[in-house]
Amino acid sequence: MYNYCGELCVINHYIIKTFLKNNNIALDCTLGNGHDTDFLKDNFKEIYSFDIQKCAVDAYKDKNYENVNVILDSHSNIDKYLNKNIDCAMYNLGFLPGGNKEITTLGETSLESIKKALELLNEGGLITIALYSGHDEGKKEKDLLYNFFETLPKNKYGVMEHKYMNRSENAPSLIVIEKKI
Repeated sequence: MYNYCGELCVINHYIIKTFLKNNNIALDCTLGNGHDTDFLKDNFKEIYSFDIQKCAVDAYKDKNYENVNVILDSHSNIDKYLNKNIDCAMYNLGFLPGGNKEITTLGETSLESIKKALELLNEGGLITIALYSGHDEGKKEKDLLYNFFETLPKNKYGVMEHKYMNRSENAPSLIVIEKKI
């Protein structure tokens, strides 16, 4: 058991709670089992949560939280549902834990979504990306996204990676993008 080097989601939530100054609108771009949406709904005024799997969307809609908009669609379509700026966007890229492992996020749609989220991101806002690359599509997605992250202008964005160094090269990593104030 580790306090700091344990679960990426704990570190992710800590970073958002500690370093984000505005908590108005947030995106959970990969609803999944709803853990990040639960965190966001308690810390933000308005949440938009996306997933392509009907079972994930239906399960979360049953909770009927007033400040959460659950959307059955790809995160690459956030611009169809949102025309206002956001303070935070969260991604868990890979597959639905406990779900069909053949259904994964795809590098192309994840990149498209992240680009759109960056356009909507307020100054001082954060985008966090938990990246699970222990499967073939995850490896492709990681390569594509890392190539993009390296091109983000340093005078506009800070980009950091948290990763386990004493685990396999396919261990999950957490990317944090902060838009300069």
